[in-house]
Parts: sequence; C-alpha cells; structure tokens
Amino acid sequence: MQIESLKVFCDLAETESFTKTAQINNVTQSAVSQTISALEREFRSLLVERSRKHFHLTPEGQVLYDKSKEITKTFDALETKLKDVKNDISGKLRIATVYSIGLHELPPYVRRLLKDYPHVNAHIEYRRSNQVYEDVKSNAVDLGIVAYPNRDPNLELVSLRKDPLVLICHPQHPFASLKSIKLKALNGQRLISFERDIPTRRALDRIFKHEGVKAEHFREFDNIEILKRVVEVDSGVAVVPEPTVRREVANGTLVAVPLDGKYSRDLGLIYKKSKVLSPAMKQFITLLKEPL
Repeated sequence: MQIESLKVFCDLAETESFTKTAQINNVTQSAVSQTISALEREFRSLLVERSRKHFHLTPEGQVLYDKSKEITKTFDALETKLKDVKNDISGKLRIATVYSIGLHELPPYVRRLLKDYPHVNAHIEYRRSNQVYEDVKSNAVDLGIVAYPNRDPNLELVSLRKDPLVLICHPQHPFASLKSIKLKALNGQRLISFERDIPTRRALDRIFKHEGVKAEHFREFDNIEILKRVVEVDSGVAVVPEPTVRREVANGTLVAVPLDGKYSRDLGLIYKKSKVLSPAMKQFITLLKEPL
C-alpha cells in the first residue's frame, strides 16, 4: 500500500465521483476502481457502497478516510517542509478561476511565476463561480480566485484587491464623450448584463437598488467576452470591471466611462482550510497581492 492509494481514496470520498477523482490524479477511472478494490482487499473490508444513484462510505470506509486524511496531510506537510528547507519552489499548481479574472487579470501573474520559478507547472481551469468553490472543496484544485468571495467555514479567504467598475459603451454612444457618469443616468437605458447568478451581477443589482437605478436588462450573458461583443455593436451599455476592457479601450472599439462614486469589484483567493500549502502555492499567493 502506498500514500498515493490513500490519496486517491480520500479524493473519491470527498468528490463522490470516480470521474473527478481520475481527473484530479491524472489516471483513468479504471485505475481509480482498481485502487479502491486493492484497498478493500488489503483491509478485507467493503469501503465504498457503489450504485448508480447513491455513493457513500461504509463504516469501515469512514474510518479509513479519517485516518488516511491524517496520514496524507502529515506526508504533505513533510514534503512541503523539505522543500522549504531546500527553498525548492516547484511542482504542480492547480488553479480555478472565473473567466473575467482568468483571461484579463491572472495572465501577468502566471507569467511572472513561471519566469521566476520555471519548475512550477501551473494549470488553470476557467469555471463559473459556484464551480470554483466546489473544485476547491473537493480538492480538484489547490487555489480558487473569485469575485465578491463568500465566507465559508471550510475555506481560507485571502483578500486581493478591488477593481473599479466602469460603464462601457460604443464610441458613438452619447455617453462616450462624458468624463464621468452618475449611475442614475442608466435609468431607461438598455443594459447588457451578466446572468442573475453571476456574483458581479448580484452585486450590481444591490448597487442599483440602493441608488434607485431602474435600467432595462436587455440581454444577459454568463461570459464577459460575449457581453463586450454585444456592447461593441451598440446594442446597449454595460457596467463591468475596468481591467476586463483595457484591450478594447486601447483598440478604440469601446469607451470606458468612470462612475461617479467608489464602486468596485472585490477579488479574493480561496483554499481549503485543511490544505497544506506548498512553497509554490505560498509564492503565488504572495505574488497575487502585489501590483504588476
């Protein structure tokens, strides 16, 4: 029996999915099944109740999970400590983030990390916000980066920074010539919006309600890139984080008008409280706190 087998078992217990466990460990589903079967033979106990509709650990499986978590955490801490002693910043770094952050804010930090520490292998998943939380909790990724982070008793939260919100419009739109704009100017405007379950949309709805803004949500999208394309053809205006439109503003396809008032999007990094942070994870967290 090896540490890797116990890790696979713990991942399966936490994800309740042979598919996800295989992805996390870069093996096939068949290999996961074989690992579980080998553990069951080793301990002469049924560890997992398998059926199409239900998944749960047996009492013996729960005991093995609890002790295996202690063993794998101790092993991870040992491995991390040895790397710290050698100042060895290397290994795989798995990150999940939402599209707007991953495409527009994360790239320079990843490039800096890989330039300074070429032995780090960074893998980034682009996910919806709720999926980022799920991936972090299930150990599918090491770190998650989200907007308007939620407090969770199982997660550590590191506040990163605030992105100013701006209004974007077509260069020929009447708003394009303004130096700044009040939110109430959006009354009666066709607003191109994020979908209702997107954290930025929920935050904007709260701001609009507080400021008495009654804009028409003309079209709704879950992707910042599509939202920008719709504004570029003058189908409406939108309120978005300023870093997400720098390229379009530089190219002249959109105009970003500052909002009167201090409106911003909070960014945060999350990781599981039980996670043993490797030197690479610690370094990346430190890097993310610095302006580039």
